[in-house]
Order: sequence, then structure tokens, then C-alpha cells
Amino acid sequence: MKNNFLIISGISGAGKTKVLNILEDFGFVCVDNLPFNFINDFIDLYKKDKKNYKNVAISIDIRAGKNILKIQTVINKLKKEKINGKILFLNANDMTILKRYSETRRKHPLALPVKEGLKKEREMLQQTKKLADIEIDTTNMPIGQLKNTLSNLIKVPQSQRELILTIMSFGFKFGIASEADIVFDARFVPNPNYVAELKNKTGKDKEVIKYIEKQKEYGKFFDRISRLLNCLLPSYLKEGKSQLTIAIGCTGGRHRSVATAEKLAEFFIKKKYKVNLYHRDIMRV
Repeated sequence: MKNNFLIISGISGAGKTKVLNILEDFGFVCVDNLPFNFINDFIDLYKKDKKNYKNVAISIDIRAGKNILKIQTVINKLKKEKINGKILFLNANDMTILKRYSETRRKHPLALPVKEGLKKEREMLQQTKKLADIEIDTTNMPIGQLKNTLSNLIKVPQSQRELILTIMSFGFKFGIASEADIVFDARFVPNPNYVAELKNKTGKDKEVIKYIEKQKEYGKFFDRISRLLNCLLPSYLKEGKSQLTIAIGCTGGRHRSVATAEKLAEFFIKKKYKVNLYHRDIMRV
């Protein structure tokens, strides 16, 4: 991905904050509502320190007030410094914007009734819209499509578009894994905790793994959840997910869940996914 200096602008409620969040996930340094008087200094910093400011995005919109009419001066500064800056303009139709304001119950930045504020805002942003290199209409655009659109526009490498998996084990008696997107329950497997020679071992030990895998239903269980997840993950990525947490639980979080999480992590590493493995309760007693 080449150096990018993006100016994010557009209509309030059209998705500028979501765009900044996505760009942050891609490694951008993002500044929302940068005061207009600081923009030239920020451009100088970008030019001076390319190591820490390789890809940046700043939001300049109606919150700048009348200063937004000076957007051409920012373009001139970028050209003077020989920086290939681009303006990305976010838009949506009036009905969609009004609906989003109704759902969030936020006031309009111009401190006017939303309908009046939207009309005034469109007038004040006409010049910015004309200067924009790219316009994205988010009226009927799901977050996944927006993320893919941005990925293509700024030429994000495929490696940075991958879904990062966190696979964790936990014990139900210490509370469910509330951060998990998907939870599987391994408590149907006979508990190694009640086998004297396995009690003080964990799901990382060969003896425990052997005990668990010889249980009649375990093979079917693992085969089905691994196949299910392998089928679902591409769809999560398509819908804009960048991280997914999969949790495996057992009673104490030391034996069955640990062994299953370890095996599942190995399965997805072989599938070329980026995997973080975490055993929440393995040290508890």
C-alpha cells in the first residue's frame, strides 16, 4: 500500500466516522475534526515524518463552519508540498440521513433542526463535493461493502484484509466469555478432572488430549464445528468483520476447552488464517 493522505468529508450522517474506523483498522493515522488552523502544521508533520505518518486521514466537514469554504487552500498546500492528497466525499440521500439522525438522536452540527441543517449543509459543502476525487453514496451500502470499497480504492494488500481469529478457552463456572462472537460448549465430553492422573494436567498435555479424543462423540463434534466455521468465515470477512472471537467452554476451563481450542487454532493456522490463542482460565483451580 503506497503512502496515502486522505481528506474525509461529506454530509453529516453519511458514514465519515465509520470510514475513519475502517481506515484505522488498515493502519492509518486518523484525526477527526482537525481544527482548520492546524491543518497546514499537520501536512508539514506528515511530510517530515513519513515513518510514523505513512498513511493518514483527516476529517474536514461542516463542523469547521465557514472555514470549510477554504478547502481549496488545503489542496493548494498539498500540491505545493508535492503530496498526492485525495478528497473522499461521503454522501447519502436525505431520507437516509434523516432516518439515521432519528435513530441516533444526535443534533445537527449547525444547531438547526435536522431537515433545515441538512439543506444548509449541502449548500456549504458544494465546493468540497466538486473538488472531491471520489464520492461514495452510502444510502444502501452495508458496512462490509463500504470496507471492500475502501480497500480497493486505497489498494490495501490482501494480507491486511484478512480476518484475524481469536480462539479462546474458558470455564463456565468462572463466567461465560462475554467478548466472544461464537461460543461452543464442550461439557458433553467426560471430564478429565475426575480422572486422578489427569486432574492436575491441562488440555495441552498429551495424556489429556488422548483421553478427550478417544471419547466417542468428540471426533464428530470437532469435525462439525471446524467445518461450520470454515464455511462461515469468508462470509464474515465479506460483511466487513476484521476480528472474530471463537470461544470453547468447559466446566473449569483447564481440560476439554483448552484441548479443543488448541486443536481448532492448529486447524485454522493450516488454513492460512491469522490466529491468536488465549486460555482464559487455565491457571484457575
